[in-house]
Amino acid sequence: MADLDFGQFEGREFHPSPAAMEDEVLYFLMLDRFSDGRERDYLDVDGQPVTDGTTPPLRPGDHGNAVTTPEDKARFEGSGVNWLGGTLAGLRTKLGYLRRLGVTAVWISPVLRQAPGTNSYHGYATQNFLDVDPHFGTAGELRELVKAAHDENIRVILDVVLNHAGDVFGYDPDRYRTPQGFFDARWDGNPYKIEGFRDASGKPLLPYGPDLPDSAWPDGAVWPAELQQPGTFTGKGRISNWDWFPEFLEGDFEGLKDVNLGAGPVDAYRPSAGLKALTRAYQYWIAYADLDGFRVDTVKHMDPGAARYFASAIHEFAQSIGKDNFYLIAEITGDRGFAYRTLEQVGMDAALGIADVQDRLEGLVKGYRDPVEYFDLFRNSYEVGKDSHTWFRDRVVTSYDDHDQVRKGQSKARFASGAGNDRLALAALALNATTLGIPCVYYGSEQAFDGHGDNDRYIREAMFGGDFGPFRSRGGHAFDETNPIYRDLSRVLRLRRRLPALRRGRQYLREISGDGDSFGLPRMLGGRMLSVVPWSRLLAGAEVVCAINTDPDHSRTAWVTVDNELHTQGDSLTCLFSTDQAAEGERVRVEPRNGKAVRLTVPAAGFVLYA
Repeated sequence: MADLDFGQFEGREFHPSPAAMEDEVLYFLMLDRFSDGRERDYLDVDGQPVTDGTTPPLRPGDHGNAVTTPEDKARFEGSGVNWLGGTLAGLRTKLGYLRRLGVTAVWISPVLRQAPGTNSYHGYATQNFLDVDPHFGTAGELRELVKAAHDENIRVILDVVLNHAGDVFGYDPDRYRTPQGFFDARWDGNPYKIEGFRDASGKPLLPYGPDLPDSAWPDGAVWPAELQQPGTFTGKGRISNWDWFPEFLEGDFEGLKDVNLGAGPVDAYRPSAGLKALTRAYQYWIAYADLDGFRVDTVKHMDPGAARYFASAIHEFAQSIGKDNFYLIAEITGDRGFAYRTLEQVGMDAALGIADVQDRLEGLVKGYRDPVEYFDLFRNSYEVGKDSHTWFRDRVVTSYDDHDQVRKGQSKARFASGAGNDRLALAALALNATTLGIPCVYYGSEQAFDGHGDNDRYIREAMFGGDFGPFRSRGGHAFDETNPIYRDLSRVLRLRRRLPALRRGRQYLREISGDGDSFGLPRMLGGRMLSVVPWSRLLAGAEVVCAINTDPDHSRTAWVTVDNELHTQGDSLTCLFSTDQAAEGERVRVEPRNGKAVRLTVPAAGFVLYA
């Protein structure tokens, strides 16, 4: 790829990798939906008020102001599928908001140039892998953002796509016309005839091959030029059965065109020219922008050999420029066994816990899942073929909300949607932050966004307001550092930084008792669990005891088992955090019950931490 100048990076000093990724706190944002830089009355990087913007803060009375009439509601719903205006420069203005929250690594949705003529605001429809999409800004602004983030001790992880490109070519409609006259290029195992690459207007009028006119750059066809060669794309139509082999490997994601990545067994994989070109392009972006990691999209839909080739090539390149722990986070949908086995096979660093982790974490906090189901996700070593105990503390990214919510089908909604669930939001965030894994906050969760509906758009609200703001609003931004959830999460994350056991310690779900005599693990009774749920993190002789209360209406008290060997009768633990701040500093005595135990009171929908 002669058009990529790697020589400019010689002698440059790059930002080092973290010592351990489990020390980090991720924040995932969709760039188009985060900030356009026009807000006012928020705090800048230095904590000073910004008063010269045009978008005021969102007030409780503004909730619902975008759907007061049928016409307003239709406009609100329609705007959610369009580009809304979030930018790299806008994100840069909110680095102080993220740092004060306790974020140490920001995961940004894809930023490369998208297929023209489509509403691919999400970034997963790349047409030009060599340039930043002008909706988001420029390549220079990406580099400036990363530099500014590093100055705030925030790392940057970029979402990248290998499995497919955008809708960069059109199928010949006569090839797949149905008897009813409809066009439906579904995967059937055979290639379709291709009409041509799409030009800058989105029409398939360019020759399908490498002989393109100069006008094709930068918005026509697909770039780099290596992707224009015959055989780059499988050309077999869209996936209709997402779990059918080889359909889920060869098919298009609706209009997103599947890339032929190569062939062969994992240990002797032959990468295609297309995969090599994409890998080289992403190596360039690592060095150009000084990135700290990638979240790799749709790894399930890639040959394992292709994913391993990419992981090896990226790790080697990153190490060659001093990034010894450049992190690759793989999106692997499916159960945890499949995810962990795939992770081991392809050599990426962590799996994005999409289905099991999210469903069980949300269900636990709301009282509809037995806690053991969540805690067991992190300690089943047999899932990766190891017969000794394994802790997955740095091998899974944990969260409970995201931008797709595949697990919920058409009934999509954020955690805080529904009566009383906003009161449990801090408990969910605290559980995620203080249990094993690399915690990730989905943007807006710290403000209890509640997006719900039958489409992805409703869980992708614009943090900066506009026509598609949170809580079905328009015209107000949600960068509110006085929100109690934001403030409490910030305090929890400060303790996470202070106490190594919360980041690296072993983890145990603890038994509880109401009377101090009969102990057992908390579990659902009568269809819902309204209870104290405690756990311990242990590291080098130190124990930190945490607990949430799944009852949103009443405080709850329980005896909680602690480590019998670390404590003696008469010892005490001190409350370092409670959602009832008046309780902080109080001590609880260790007593000889079920080995050893302490008696804890957790506020309604609350969280406490003792050490």
